[in-house]
Amino acid sequence: MKGYKKIKLHGFNNLTKTLSFNIYDICYTRSAEDRQKYIEYIDEQYNSERLTKILEDVTRMIGAHVLNVAKQDYDPQGASVTILISEEEVPDAAVDPSCNKGLLVNVPQHVVGHLDKSHLTVHTYPEYHPDNGISTFRVDIDVSTCGQISPLKALNYLIDSFDSDIITADYRVRGFTRAASGQKLFIDHNINSIQNYIAKRTLNKYQLIDVNVYQENIFHTKMLLKDFDLDNYLFAVSKEDLTPKEQREIISKLKKEMGEIFYGRNMSRI
Repeated sequence: MKGYKKIKLHGFNNLTKTLSFNIYDICYTRSAEDRQKYIEYIDEQYNSERLTKILEDVTRMIGAHVLNVAKQDYDPQGASVTILISEEEVPDAAVDPSCNKGLLVNVPQHVVGHLDKSHLTVHTYPEYHPDNGISTFRVDIDVSTCGQISPLKALNYLIDSFDSDIITADYRVRGFTRAASGQKLFIDHNINSIQNYIAKRTLNKYQLIDVNVYQENIFHTKMLLKDFDLDNYLFAVSKEDLTPKEQREIISKLKKEMGEIFYGRNMSRI
């Protein structure tokens, strides 16, 4: 990291750095037909092929190399991708035969991959409220690295890759590496909040709350979009198509949903 004085290590850097995201997109779908169309739209926009491209971009961004890709689209909805990565490029002759290096050609429909210390995963969860018209799309992303490569380098790219009304992010550094003197090093960079690594333009768009446990190298940040334009939350309809009463009721439902997700508890009203 910038400004960090290099320390001579005994062996290699085996600190494990993990960045985990929950990203939520909230939408109002007026009818059962609209809800189904919203699910289909999300599945098309964030299918396993696009998610794989995003994770491959992240891999290059953090300076890692793809060893294996496993991806799957699900019925009726959702998708998952897992990528196994290495810090240094592994020669073809040394790559295990079970690894495809991201070349998904003539592979079976269901691909099973394995994980190592360094991996990227993404899972999508489109769903909707049973009776009030609210639809929610959630993306779970984990970027876990071992060595000098850091998932924080891809933080802003990942935020910008999705339409995010709410973001919860966790960053943790685990294990230790050892200096040549024998002293244990439990972290190799300066950080007191995930916000240190979020672009200023993004920070200005969100309300943020931190819950950090510095002595354990655990950092948690929650983000809620500040601006609220009803048209941005409507699917297959605009606010001009709604009466003022309908607009108020929908706004109340949307803000309740967003508040419950942001604060992590059910609310009678908001």
